[in-house]
Amino acid sequence: MTFNHSWAAVAALAFAGLASGQAMAQDAEAGEKVFAKCRACHQVGPTAKNGVGPELNGVIGRAAGAAPNYNYSEANKGSGLTWDVATFSEYIKNPRAKVPGTKMVFAGITNEKDIDNLIAYLKTYDAEGKKL
Repeated sequence: MTFNHSWAAVAALAFAGLASGQAMAQDAEAGEKVFAKCRACHQVGPTAKNGVGPELNGVIGRAAGAAPNYNYSEANKGSGLTWDVATFSEYIKNPRAKVPGTKMVFAGITNEKDIDNLIAYLKTYDAEGKKL
């Protein structure tokens, strides 16, 4: 009896873990909608160009201040950051707190799900702007 009860508890926990993992999955399509907040200054895709902000093709995994032909702030160039998921997530919440002196004037995105989805969307573009 105890064995069956323990097995049922383990199965319930496993199912709960799978369900929560699915709920927290990143959604690139939803991230494209979040990117609308970024579009005034940034571009992605095969025709992306630098504008007010640098193009973001291949940004996840890229060193800060490394997009070609963009005039970065000294703070950004000298930050030593690489835009991995954790660093980008922290930065996008409050850019000026993460990189004091950045030129990026943006209130930030604080909703974790929106950040996860935005990252999923950005990851769909390689450094040349091709969809992966």
